[in-house]
Amino acid sequence: KNNRGTMPDRLKILIIEDTETQRLTLQLMLEKNHIDVLPLEGGPKALKYLENEKNPLPDIIISDVMMPLMDGYELCRKVKKISECKDIPFILLTAMSETEDIIKGLVAGADNFISKPYSFDYLIARINSVMRNQRLRKEKKVQNNLIPVLYEEKEFYIKTNGEQILDFTISALDNAVQKTMQLQEKNRELSRAMEKIKTFSGIFPICASCKKILNDAGDWEDVESYVKKHSEAEFSHSICPECRKKLYPELSD
Repeated sequence: KNNRGTMPDRLKILIIEDTETQRLTLQLMLEKNHIDVLPLEGGPKALKYLENEKNPLPDIIISDVMMPLMDGYELCRKVKKISECKDIPFILLTAMSETEDIIKGLVAGADNFISKPYSFDYLIARINSVMRNQRLRKEKKVQNNLIPVLYEEKEFYIKTNGEQILDFTISALDNAVQKTMQLQEKNRELSRAMEKIKTFSGIFPICASCKKILNDAGDWEDVESYVKKHSEAEFSHSICPECRKKLYPELSD
């Protein structure tokens, strides 16, 4: 794997996911990448764990958004109010598809979000990026109102103009949402096209003499009529050389 797909140090990550299969899958994937994992079922249990000063704090918190009792937004808000936890990166796993949903994550204090479905390699890369940026900012601090950001092995420095950053972020998110909606429409068009193609899959009984086709109702139907009903195909008529010679021998010369 490249540098973006490997973790430089062994981390401790708290994952909150109410679905057992998804929680176990995420845990196994992280542990394969040499990460210590504490899996918890829901928001209340996670909050109770973090409020206990005897428990070691995680390096990163990863939480699903849609959970009963306490969703990811509410959990994030409450975690950020705990003084010992306010600087722990909080990542939301969500099927966010609207800009408003993403703004809710920002309002809750989330540091990052990952849209479902996601690849495990991408998740590991994002975790790696979050930790490296956190270390970079601790090392270089914020100087001259510039925030250090590491992306694709390059350092960038962004002015700490909150309004400008927020406006730019929302604009980028809006654009991403629009692109996603366009892609979803294209996928729907492709699915409809595939359904039309599937209409003509399988075995079609055709009469060896008159060439009529046995339709779904069990009736023998002219092939041309059948195809017109099940597709957007149009027909033009001509006569092949063999039929011309047989039916119109006087024209065959």
